[in-house]
Amino acid sequence: MLLRVPGPRSLAGQLFAMQAVLIAVVVAGYALFTYVSDRRQAEEAAGRQARSVALAIADSPSVLEAIRTPDPTARLQPYAVRVMRDTDVDFVTIMDPEGIRWTHPDPEQIGHLFRGHIERAQRGGTFTETYTGTLGPSVRAVTPVLDGDRVVGLVSAGIKVEEISKRAREQLAALVGVAAGALLLGAVGTYVINARLRRHTHGMNADELSRMHDYHQAALHAVREGLLMLDGRYRVALINDGGRELLGVTGDVVGTSVADLGLPAQLTGALLSSEPRVDEVHLAAERVLVVNTSPVSGGEHRGTVVTLRDVTELQSLTGELDSERGFTQALRSQAHEAANRLHTVVSLIELGREEEAVDFATAELELAQALTDQVVAAVGEPVLAALLLGKTAQANERGVELVVSQDSRLDDGLLPPSLPARDLVTILGNLVDNAVDAAQGGVPSRVTVAAYTGAARGGGSELVLCVSDTGAGVDPAHADLVFQRGFSTKPAGEGGRGLGLALARQAVRRHGGTLTVTEAEGGGARFEARLPLDGTGGRAPAPDAPTGRPDGGGAV
Repeated sequence: MLLRVPGPRSLAGQLFAMQAVLIAVVVAGYALFTYVSDRRQAEEAAGRQARSVALAIADSPSVLEAIRTPDPTARLQPYAVRVMRDTDVDFVTIMDPEGIRWTHPDPEQIGHLFRGHIERAQRGGTFTETYTGTLGPSVRAVTPVLDGDRVVGLVSAGIKVEEISKRAREQLAALVGVAAGALLLGAVGTYVINARLRRHTHGMNADELSRMHDYHQAALHAVREGLLMLDGRYRVALINDGGRELLGVTGDVVGTSVADLGLPAQLTGALLSSEPRVDEVHLAAERVLVVNTSPVSGGEHRGTVVTLRDVTELQSLTGELDSERGFTQALRSQAHEAANRLHTVVSLIELGREEEAVDFATAELELAQALTDQVVAAVGEPVLAALLLGKTAQANERGVELVVSQDSRLDDGLLPPSLPARDLVTILGNLVDNAVDAAQGGVPSRVTVAAYTGAARGGGSELVLCVSDTGAGVDPAHADLVFQRGFSTKPAGEGGRGLGLALARQAVRRHGGTLTVTEAEGGGARFEARLPLDGTGGRAPAPDAPTGRPDGGGAV
């Protein structure tokens, strides 16, 4: 049969055992101290009682008168017995100045020498001592009987130590009862407190709690996702490294209110909400975050657990995928139109109208080549040129004319590596999509795009991207709101609205640029993005490159 070695007690169990032992030691120590103190007080009280009785006997005139008689014992022995009975002392001994007893509780001891010290009393003094005599250990007082200034006798009154111990034991019974009650009360209180502690620690011992804390810290800092815990007053109670990075906060923010972290208004509102949020997309300073919040409640609001996921890369890839889808749709549309034109050419040939077929095909080819030549000549950067060609086809399908301003000039290789094509697609693609949405259905329906480099106001050079439309324009009161996530004047569609312009501004700010909206010439809105160029991997702008606002086409 194997013996099972008991495991370590839980932390609550260890504390209960320690507190129970501590309370028992304290109560036992207090009881012992009280017992010793009471015994000492009982001895002192017995000494005072014996002293009072001895002095009263020595001052009695009848005692002095009996001492003067030839046989003092005859009168003093009955008197001493009566005094012992009335004063509750164990013995009263009256003796001559040499210590020969005249009285004693045991008549056979009369006439014998007193056992104890009498020297101080023989000199006229009174004292108290503990001494072992014929009756055993006792606390006694000895005082002289004076006839004028002459000592004519001695009186000793005492109480046996055994009697004093008996009095102390009577008090000890009450003391033990009080100590037992205190011990029981302390044990019950300790049990109740530790039962609550056991619930809070889930029955774990100190080693398990220590390991859990170590695992908690390791997991907290190892997780790439952001974790933020808020208390009931929406102050930061805990934040991991990922949360600091995603929110862009530095320093010790524990104890700081969410409203004081300097986060965007909509993200702050989501964190301050008492309702749970599930997979909401919000913009931080430089990141696109998916936010989930879960209130912690136990009958009352105790706090909020917030998880943050960085989907900046995913959002960028999604934007690129949307662009690719746009290119694909444009190619499909062009293939469909090309098939229609080819059928037309074939039909003309079958009808014997060869010259008209050649003229029709040549005109269509020149038109398509002219559009490509116009875009490529203005924008040599291949990614932006491909984007504009695809957006042109998409706009045409929606009845919107997309025009590249004649003032545009952006040669291939001019942009530095610090300005990736992905961000340019995010910025220009969202601006063009927004402009096409605004211009659709209007008369005229036109979007004008300009892209060029020029001298920046603070020195150096910058890339300028301008997109204007012939739509209804932007209310000046909403000039800043249009760049906030969720703001849109269009009805909400699948996935929501109001994210494109917010992403565009975020990408612009990430590169230290600016994105503004003003009223375009002739109505509509004009969005202008300015991105500083550090010159790395690029060339200086051409001398004839425009440095101001282009005026070709409609609103830019």
